[in-house]
Amino acid sequence: MDDTVPLKTTPLHDLHLSRGARMVPFAGYDMPVQYPMGVLKEHLHTRTSAGLFDVSHMGQVLLRAKSGRYEDAALALERLVPVDILGLKDGRQRYGFFTDENGGILDDLMITHRGDHLFVVVNAACKDADVAHMKAHLSDTCDIELLEDRALIAVQGPRAHEIVPQMWAGLDAMKFMDMREGPLHDIDCIVSRSGYTGEDGYEISVPAERATELAEIFLSHHACEAIGLGARDSLRLEAGLCLYGNDIDTTTSPIEAGLEWAIQKARRRGGEREGGFPGADRVLAELEDGATRRRVGLKPEGKAPVRPPAKLFADAEGLNEVGHVTSGGFGPTVEGPIAMGYVPTALAAPGTQLFAEVRGKYLPLTVTALPFVTPGYRR
Repeated sequence: MDDTVPLKTTPLHDLHLSRGARMVPFAGYDMPVQYPMGVLKEHLHTRTSAGLFDVSHMGQVLLRAKSGRYEDAALALERLVPVDILGLKDGRQRYGFFTDENGGILDDLMITHRGDHLFVVVNAACKDADVAHMKAHLSDTCDIELLEDRALIAVQGPRAHEIVPQMWAGLDAMKFMDMREGPLHDIDCIVSRSGYTGEDGYEISVPAERATELAEIFLSHHACEAIGLGARDSLRLEAGLCLYGNDIDTTTSPIEAGLEWAIQKARRRGGEREGGFPGADRVLAELEDGATRRRVGLKPEGKAPVRPPAKLFADAEGLNEVGHVTSGGFGPTVEGPIAMGYVPTALAAPGTQLFAEVRGKYLPLTVTALPFVTPGYRR
């Protein structure tokens, strides 16, 4: 990042400072990496209780067909993603990704059916490019608006259902990937039951000018603590979730990344709307025939973490390089080092032993099924 460009701040910036957060640059924003509790305790608190995350740096986008019909907006967006959006029910959210002409991943995103239009959440580092991408390809039939006046707050953890629904009767009846729009403490919000930790929880889009007020209400609950980017990263790694720019990018296809579950039958070969998205030939071929490499979980032996971009080898002497690590660190819940990376499909079976190059040594690790922890989603 060009350090001559001033960092942006989220509407919760002053709240982070008041709580003693250590701030770092992230995707062009000044963001909290941890609070006085520390990353380890923040991680474990989220797993056992509830944590509040500021994710206002993410891009919130409205996509509305000029015809006013949801079906037209859905079909338009399907030109850019290999996801069934037309079949998405009102009030439901779905994970997806933009692909390029080579079948690589431009970004991953969340897509919600909001009655007559779509609500799309994209990654912070990609949001300007994503909006430009949508405008370049969809402006003939759709209006695309990046919302600059809203914050995004996530409340995650097994006790999240005690915190958010107390302000809006009925929210606890929501299931994973449901979305509702209405008031929290008289603040108009868009609430989804989703998140990036592997735990139950909610993500709340709120008007920027009232974000701090809402966050402080959540934090006044004895079970809720503010959580920074450090614990957010270790939580998502334990949950086996991809970080764009690390685990997925334009050099990885959705099938290589193990994301074929997000491509519904309607968009596959033989489906009613087969293909029609960038890179479809490659992606559909890999769906049927398999990819030559796969994203896998990795469990290093011992206590030393293995971090990207460590090279992976099939032998302890480092003669046969077979892949690389894309994410890695200490998993507080599993009480040991964990990692993810790409290896040839022939070496992707759980139990396969590999070796990672760390400071000139070749440390043994084992291919492991993902995720590392059992998800706590409310289905």
